[in-house]
Amino acid sequence: MPVPVIAAVQGLCFGGGFELALRADVVFAGQSARFGHPEQTLGLTTLLGGIYRVAARAGRARAFEWALTSEQVPAHVMADAGVINRVVPDDELFTQSGAFADRVAFGPTLAHAAHKALLHSWALGGIASADRDLFDLSVPLFATQDARTGLESAAAALRAGKPRPALDFHGC
Repeated sequence: MPVPVIAAVQGLCFGGGFELALRADVVFAGQSARFGHPEQTLGLTTLLGGIYRVAARAGRARAFEWALTSEQVPAHVMADAGVINRVVPDDELFTQSGAFADRVAFGPTLAHAAHKALLHSWALGGIASADRDLFDLSVPLFATQDARTGLESAAAALRAGKPRPALDFHGC
């Protein structure tokens, strides 16, 4: 999916729910959220790639430990390990994640899609793969109205000695 996917997690996020959250690009969690893989206690493996998605974010050692134990890992531990992005007060979860989603949705969506594709290329083949795809994904952005508006705005602000203004992007 070329658009950024943002998950908001509250309460127990276990098994398939955890694996779906791991497929999101950005994960917000309420402070009381807990995450884990119960599959070990069932004699199964994570069927949606949960163990290696955790490993990609937090390293093999933590991923294996958490899969072996099926423990419920608190949100702050997952954030410290880089598995999730932000932990917020439970009563602010949907307000903060919604505000973030709005900011992303009204931002330079074509650039967001290109960044997501570059990260996917990097995940599959490392820096060499992402470098190989960089120009094919990035150069076409210079022909978009969003980039023209952004570059013109930045140049005008620089000439005026002012900070760049926030822009309304249109995905074109």
